[in-house]
Amino acid sequence: MDEKEVRRIVETYSDMILRISYNYLQHTFDSEDICQTVLLKYMTNGKTFDTREHEKSWIIRTTINACHDLKRSAFFKRTVSLEAIVEKEAPVAPTSELLDEIKKLPLNYRISIYLHYYEGYSVKEISAIMDKPISAVSKYLSRGRQELKKSLTRDNVINIKAGELYE
Repeated sequence: MDEKEVRRIVETYSDMILRISYNYLQHTFDSEDICQTVLLKYMTNGKTFDTREHEKSWIIRTTINACHDLKRSAFFKRTVSLEAIVEKEAPVAPTSELLDEIKKLPLNYRISIYLHYYEGYSVKEISAIMDKPISAVSKYLSRGRQELKKSLTRDNVINIKAGELYE
């Protein structure tokens, strides 16, 4: 793989890999490790793809699998994040109240909503990426939106405009 192709892959997919892995792991450093792992796997496997969409789907699926592997590892179960032991908190980057509420959702709801609304995938595509039936993904999206609506209106965090989180 030539340097130009490596740069294209890193520039195109590194942010997406970091966002997806952070959604799964909720730790920045673990997300960065997953990003390196996925990019190295892509660059060393010699696999060719028919289209950019197929390539992107492979990267998303590989990212999700790497996150699952890390969460199942004994290392992940026995470690404590640095954030948990630091006495003085570092300044936190500004966050969206909506994203904060999305982070509170169960994993399948959170990932489905993220892939649909932030990455623009259809229910059918998400079904293939998550290796779940289409009906399950539809339920994840529907129930995730319901949970968001409840938490956002209950807490009066923000007003949801018609159609913003609904199809």
